[in-house]
Amino acid sequence: MAQPSPLQADLPSVLDRLAALRKDLPPTAKRIADFIIDNAAAVINMSVTEVADRTASSEGSVVSLCQQVGGRGFQQVKLALARDLVKPVQFIHEDVSPDDDAQNLITKVIGSAQQALEDTKKSLDPEKLKQAAEAISNAAQVEIFGIGSAAPIAEDAHYRLVRIGINARVSVDSHVQAVVASVSSPSTVVLTISHSGATVETLLATRLAKEAGARTIAVTNFGKSPILQFADIVLTTMARETMFRTEAMTSRIAQLAVIDTLIAAVALRNYDRSVDCINRTFEVLSSKRF
Repeated sequence: MAQPSPLQADLPSVLDRLAALRKDLPPTAKRIADFIIDNAAAVINMSVTEVADRTASSEGSVVSLCQQVGGRGFQQVKLALARDLVKPVQFIHEDVSPDDDAQNLITKVIGSAQQALEDTKKSLDPEKLKQAAEAISNAAQVEIFGIGSAAPIAEDAHYRLVRIGINARVSVDSHVQAVVASVSSPSTVVLTISHSGATVETLLATRLAKEAGARTIAVTNFGKSPILQFADIVLTTMARETMFRTEAMTSRIAQLAVIDTLIAAVALRNYDRSVDCINRTFEVLSSKRF
């Protein structure tokens, strides 16, 4: 069963969080989420009892949903809603259409990417980032898994880790992932990249790694997904999909940003070693340029 999001002192983008969770919620929680999304301004002035009455639910169900989006309770969610409404974010999640000219395409596609980065910045937990960097820095071996559109991100993470002196290996084949995961050990860290967190192959590999004793880190989109139950540390992105801009687009931009941040955090934990490795590899790569 998916675990609720970690509670946060500050709770940015609560409407985005509710929208991301909505599709995986049971009927009662989905009804509460829809009511809050559709009546955000009114909910600010309501009590938890009023929201429960208006949604034919219980006060406990309302509080439980608030905790799933990262809040301590209903009051914190109300404060977060008030902040969101006072300083509204300009959402650019429009889909492209056959009538769009080149300028509209530029505005929509690049605007959506910018929004994904901004939303990911708000959803990424600094404490989880710190834990992930520490785990990778202390690991004897780092295994990186990615399938489909996540495969290039996994390969980029591998390249970047090797360049700062981390003993890392990437697997983008599901059979190899399963084998590598099954022979992991407590000294291994597994970094799994999956936008949906529900891809069968990466779920299996992450579960096998956790069962073998490895420390598991998942880079996945905010929401409830099966991978959460197998991940010791979760680094969240916040990227919306539309008809023509599916997970191969904005999610990969958000994932790359999270990986960039993670690599920087790892490098800073052992600054001298990282700089030395970067310099040595730079000299090697320089010989390949004219």
